[in-house]
Amino acid sequence: MRVNMGVIGCGAMAATMMQALYAAGMRFPTLTFLVPQGSAERVRDRIRTWQEGDTCPTVVTTYDAFMAARPDIVVECASQQAVTMYGADVLAAGVPLVLASVGALADDDVRTSLQRAASFGGTRYLVAPGAIGALDVLVAARLSGLREVIYHSRKPPQAWRGTLAEQKMSLDTLSVPEVFFDGTARAAALDYPKNANVAAAIALAGVGFKKTRVRLIADPGITGNIHEIVFDSGCTTVSIRLEGRASPDNPRTSQTAGYSLARLVINHVTCEVI
Repeated sequence: MRVNMGVIGCGAMAATMMQALYAAGMRFPTLTFLVPQGSAERVRDRIRTWQEGDTCPTVVTTYDAFMAARPDIVVECASQQAVTMYGADVLAAGVPLVLASVGALADDDVRTSLQRAASFGGTRYLVAPGAIGALDVLVAARLSGLREVIYHSRKPPQAWRGTLAEQKMSLDTLSVPEVFFDGTARAAALDYPKNANVAAAIALAGVGFKKTRVRLIADPGITGNIHEIVFDSGCTTVSIRLEGRASPDNPRTSQTAGYSLARLVINHVTCEVI
């Protein structure tokens, strides 16, 4: 399997994705990473070990240089801001776009912009499920009439550092689990952009950003990230709990998220889609 790929961002999620793609036998005639100017040298050092045969990954810091490589598919694994900055342009150029920072779609203006650009470019954007699974069941249940969708995200205190959670509790002294957010998927995705992309993916697959109920929990008794989703529909009642292993390089991110990106890339090039 071969594909010319562009990747926006090169953090823990991108590293997991690339490891999975190489292990699955993927090869890249061109592989280009778009990163901020200040992190370019660090990223170049990181990806030197990713060279495969005659292909050497390239690091660029401008959108024009990125698209000059003529990628067949682009994977965003950077931030909601990156989706806003580059997403519509990639799609308008006719290139499929895989989104990790799904929370950006909680902004109706951003979502509309991407939809229009994809229509103009004759392509599509793919929503990565990230750390959660079973979105196919949720989408199918929606067709039979969803009545309720509830999502709980439970992470250790350190995963919530640098977020609004620090204004609501002392993460350093927390001794019992504490719910610090209880609201809509839209508010969760916009207020916690680095932590709540799963909430956005569930909202898109189910009853929407306004009707999906989300609880965010800091739990000092766990080391990984726990995701729970409960929904009821005309055809099924479902309760799912996933205990993901956090990325050693970024406790906010479940390792599953990188693998979910890899799956979407593989589905883009394979004749059998699962």
